[in-house]
Amino acid sequence: MTHVVAIDQGTTSSRCFVFDDRGGIVASDQREHRQIFPRPGWVEHDPYEIWQSVQGVVEGALGRTGVGDIAAVGITNQRETTMIWDAETGEPIGNAIVWQDTRTASMLADFGEIDAFRDRTGLPLATYFSAPKLRWLLDRHPGREVRMGTMDSWLIYKLTGRHATDVTNASRTMLMNLSTLDWDDSLTEAFGIPRSVLPEIVPSIGEIGVVSGGPLGGVPLAGVLGDQQAALVGQACFEPGEAKCTYGTGAFVLLNTGERPIASAKGLVTTVGYQIKGKPAVYALEGSVAVAGALVQWLRDNLGIIRTAPEVNDLAATVEDNGGCVIVPAFSGLFAPYWRPDARGVICGLTGFVTKAHLARAALEATAWQVGDVMAAMVEEAGVPIDALNVDGGMTASELLLQLQSDFLDVPVVRPTVTETTVLGAAYAAGLATGVWSGFPELREHWKADRRFTPAMSEQDRSAAAAQWAKAVQRTLDWS
Repeated sequence: MTHVVAIDQGTTSSRCFVFDDRGGIVASDQREHRQIFPRPGWVEHDPYEIWQSVQGVVEGALGRTGVGDIAAVGITNQRETTMIWDAETGEPIGNAIVWQDTRTASMLADFGEIDAFRDRTGLPLATYFSAPKLRWLLDRHPGREVRMGTMDSWLIYKLTGRHATDVTNASRTMLMNLSTLDWDDSLTEAFGIPRSVLPEIVPSIGEIGVVSGGPLGGVPLAGVLGDQQAALVGQACFEPGEAKCTYGTGAFVLLNTGERPIASAKGLVTTVGYQIKGKPAVYALEGSVAVAGALVQWLRDNLGIIRTAPEVNDLAATVEDNGGCVIVPAFSGLFAPYWRPDARGVICGLTGFVTKAHLARAALEATAWQVGDVMAAMVEEAGVPIDALNVDGGMTASELLLQLQSDFLDVPVVRPTVTETTVLGAAYAAGLATGVWSGFPELREHWKADRRFTPAMSEQDRSAAAAQWAKAVQRTLDWS
């Protein structure tokens, strides 16, 4: 039996999965890495630690299988997190700046209005994306010959020696032109970034290089996708109008729009969904929620309300509603569809009646409402109704969350049997490029639904709860 390896370098951990040629999980390994907070609003990762964690999980996963017939390896990664390394030695220069980081907020005014680059990049001007982070790093290391990368570039470099990135990750830098799929001179000039520091842009699905050493030595690296685009592929959303939401540290909704990018005027992001080598790119509309699972971690680590993340579901289920309490977790501002870096988190409606169970339920509702805001903008923007939302990620273990999501959206929410769709998408990309799978029809046959959640909330109750949520969102603004 042929196998494919997928590496997932995520925001809080690195993982490695081994899949068989039916798309089944054979083995996996995971290692967390540190979240470094030097100042309020700053979030960093140590590139050395990340590389060590990737090496560790690859060895761990392969060590559990004993398989030798590995056809290909794929990478999926946290996207906008940005780092630089020395062009000669290959050594990282300082820490990587994580996508959640807001240190560049004061810099953005120098580049114009929020939509200054949207016509070329599909992106609003925001701290979320890579270009301001890269400019910040270059300003602090003048005169050095460096190379820039997001986490996929760092891993490609360490595995194969090639300085490259795929179109999905490049589309998140605010430096790539969506039409040409190449670095845009007007954008690199605006940010003062030399093209020499930027990686080569390659298709998502196609051989990039051969792994030069370690347990994967000699195996072709044949697929690279940003994590949310990988989930789109893993959820088999290959047709325009098909959508998925991944619930992880944040929550990310992507809607396949086909070979035509749709410009957004509703606070969404136009991005590349994936590209097969030799074929046109497939585009997507995306709405990004900064804090989803991170709110559950905050309840656990900062407030001590729960001991483990899964306990939030059981605790929240002990009450019938939120007790009048609404949480808006704008820890690092609000992302789509608001794009307000000045927002900060609030807990509204506190009374003596509210218990930790109500807070737990309000936390789950906060994720569902944020996704609801994104979906409402997406349906209006794309001009097509979404018949169902495919969901994945760690938080989908909470059936209460998924029922709330269906209730708030008033559409079915479908959880697949394999919820590890991010790594599955990376495996699919690598396997498609190397002939393990024949094409999208075969991959669609692998997708199976585990459970379907249908709306059970009255329109009156939904409207009242939506109004309460909107009121709470307004309380977060103009704080920072």
